[in-house]
Amino acid sequence: MINTKREHKLILRKLVSHTNPRSQFSEQYRTLRTNINFSSPDKAINSILVTSASQSEGKSTTAANLAIVFAQEDKKVLLIDADMRKPTMHYTFSTNNMMGLSHLLIRKCTIEEAIKHTKVKSLDLITCGPIPPNPAELLGSNSMNRLMTQLKEIYDIIIIDAPPILAVADSIILANECDGTILVINSGETEKSKALKAKEAITSSKSKLIGAVVNNYKMPKDKKHYHYYNVEL
Repeated sequence: MINTKREHKLILRKLVSHTNPRSQFSEQYRTLRTNINFSSPDKAINSILVTSASQSEGKSTTAANLAIVFAQEDKKVLLIDADMRKPTMHYTFSTNNMMGLSHLLIRKCTIEEAIKHTKVKSLDLITCGPIPPNPAELLGSNSMNRLMTQLKEIYDIIIIDAPPILAVADSIILANECDGTILVINSGETEKSKALKAKEAITSSKSKLIGAVVNNYKMPKDKKHYHYYNVEL
């Protein structure tokens, strides 16, 4: 639930691809979508993991807006909040987190019960659910593998918001379930060594590193335009 005007404004900013689809920021997300579509000519990418090296780099905002722009392409999209350490998608989409992924993995609910329909046409959401004591074990279980197999039969695109890849093992486990991974880097904040370690961690998994989203990138002063997001693939 939204409690203050400030929280409401923050949500509108986070979901800019939905609330202001003609903005320059939204155009950057559509560019990201286009680059993903062209990144794998021989095999379609139907499941995407979004992660970062560290906390507060913009991965969840990127995952949410990427899901929105894919839905705007008339694809049936599912966004999964698999950050079982610090879930945020229930706040972003102003819904409850009473039932979600954690319940699904221990068979306490069905897929139909866990799925939440959003205000964005063709975009569904599975929130994290109650935070479990053993996230890595749950995400690496056969239940997660079976769930992904089932969901891939229902949706055209599945986008997973995962924890920072250097912090816990969860993201590597999830990357093995996805066709591709996007690494979000906060320009001017992410240490180069951490970005390289994150890249190495992804390439060591079964997932394909699609590329990196450079967040908060400031154009040089002599440039006429300022881009909040820069996409490098």
